Amino acid sequence: MNQINNQRTSLPHHRLAVYGKSLELLAAVRAAQVRDAKLRDEALRAAKGTCLNIADGAGRVTRADKARAYAIARGKCVECVAAVEIAGSAGDASADAVAAVTQLGNEVYLMLGGLVG
Repeated sequence: MNQINNQRTSLPHHRLAVYGKSLELLAAVRAAQVRDAKLRDEALRAAKGTCLNIADGAGRVTRADKARAYAIARGKCVECVAAVEIAGSAGDASADAVAAVTQLGNEVYLMLGGLVG
């Protein structure tokens, strides 16, 4: 969220720590340089989906709408981590990259748990 913190904004997702953490997750997935093109695409799509669904939830008004978007973000987060883990198991990503993505994914998942409940 480095670029966002330097700008004044009224957008609700910019006030959520979990949004910043999800951007870190996206960066970690990119840095993982998954060699399998399909798994790389899947991991990146899921990481982007995590970010987008968090932003969507932040912009919603009712609790039910927010919870639905955050629940979808949690699912995308798990999908993202799983894709990188599978790439690691298949020899298409380093163990360090898998560990970094898994750690960030766990943090995002736990943070979203507080928003869904």
